[in-house]
Amino acid sequence: MELTAEELWSKIQEIARASVSEQSFRTWLEAPTAASLSNDALTIKAGSRFHGEWIEDKYGPLLSQCAHRVLGRPLAVCVIAGDAPGPIPFPEYEYEPPRNERPVVPTPGSGGADPLPFRPQLNDRYTFDRFVVGLNTQLAAAACRAVAQKPARMYNPLFLYGGVGLGKTHLMHAIGHELLSDDPGRRVAYVSSEQFTNELVGSIQNGQMAGFRRKYREMDLLLVDDIHFLEGKERTQEEFFHTFNALYDAQKQIILTSDRPPKDLPGLENRLISRFEWGLVVDVKAPEYETRMAILRKKASDDGLTLDSEVIDYIAHHCKSSVRELEGAVIKLLAYSSLTHQEITLSLAETALKGVLGRKGDEGPVLSPERIREMVARRWRVRPEALASKRRTKDLTVPRQVAMFLIKEKLGTSLVQIGELFGGRDHSTVIHSLRRVEEEMAKDPEFKRQVDDARSELDTPS
Repeated sequence: MELTAEELWSKIQEIARASVSEQSFRTWLEAPTAASLSNDALTIKAGSRFHGEWIEDKYGPLLSQCAHRVLGRPLAVCVIAGDAPGPIPFPEYEYEPPRNERPVVPTPGSGGADPLPFRPQLNDRYTFDRFVVGLNTQLAAAACRAVAQKPARMYNPLFLYGGVGLGKTHLMHAIGHELLSDDPGRRVAYVSSEQFTNELVGSIQNGQMAGFRRKYREMDLLLVDDIHFLEGKERTQEEFFHTFNALYDAQKQIILTSDRPPKDLPGLENRLISRFEWGLVVDVKAPEYETRMAILRKKASDDGLTLDSEVIDYIAHHCKSSVRELEGAVIKLLAYSSLTHQEITLSLAETALKGVLGRKGDEGPVLSPERIREMVARRWRVRPEALASKRRTKDLTVPRQVAMFLIKEKLGTSLVQIGELFGGRDHSTVIHSLRRVEEEMAKDPEFKRQVDDARSELDTPS
């Protein structure tokens, strides 16, 4: 059945809605409308250039994956901004020809050999110039620059790990940009572990394993994001093991990111974990106060924003968990200012960001996923780190589900991000946990009282 542009966009929105918080969806993905649809691309229209760039930066890969799920084939997704001169392309499921060659990649279901041009999925905003280096990221940034200068000669593989929104993907893309700037003919591939798995499954189903292997094993630089999502995927791990060996033996650079160090990935085969530790393993930590201030000032400068020092200080003082949290606070503040037609002042920031940044001054600690998880663990008498383990005993399952429920309720965190906070669980597991808590609260008064008590503690200043 042929879909119109409006029908396709509606289906993409429906799928995307399950992967982001409701507030994020309403703010960024609900308003854009479908503009046109061709065999190669869906074009959507946003209200402004800033709106379009934010969608591209934060939701581009997600929307591309949603389009692929709807159609069962790759489709470019582009955005036309209201004040932009032309479309901003999203990362596509297309691939670069090695050097000056033009490989022929069969299109699924075609039985033929349609050429597909390759473009590495690198975000133009993720460069070394735009990355603010702080005390907690000095080693990671230095290692990435060293790799960019001497690929496959310094640290191979380079394994970056840390929490969500700390800059791992930014640094990874920056290396890709640096290598392509030095030699545009280099073969560079950026892929998430989920995309790698999906492509592998599609290649098996369509009898295209030779092309799949050739594509990844002939790269000069392979960037794989969120490698921890390969846990439990035995067939994918087998294929990645051989891909890793082929690139390493050919002295090609490999860069991986994860939310945990290799030794804390029990769902991966020992031979993979061993190889991940061959090179350099670097922890990317949350930025300290001074770096948070610098990040906010740079973002304001890059985006042409005017933020008073006291506003920047207020945000930096309260947003401590990640760079993404800092950016999200700025975006919400700008949206609030625009909707209420008020200038950005400290008073406006305190009003607009209430509930997002927590309480100011000495009124209590900032409400964060970590604080919620620790509080739930204490109340249910388990260790906080155990909630992110793979164990499924009842003494852990119940508090784990309650913690997920409260993080979603209090912070509006996306299903995917919640899953990452609890050992890389997928969004379907998170959905099940949220429903389970709601069902138990409806039928078990004692359980409801326990959850309500936990809510009260979070709402009460310490």
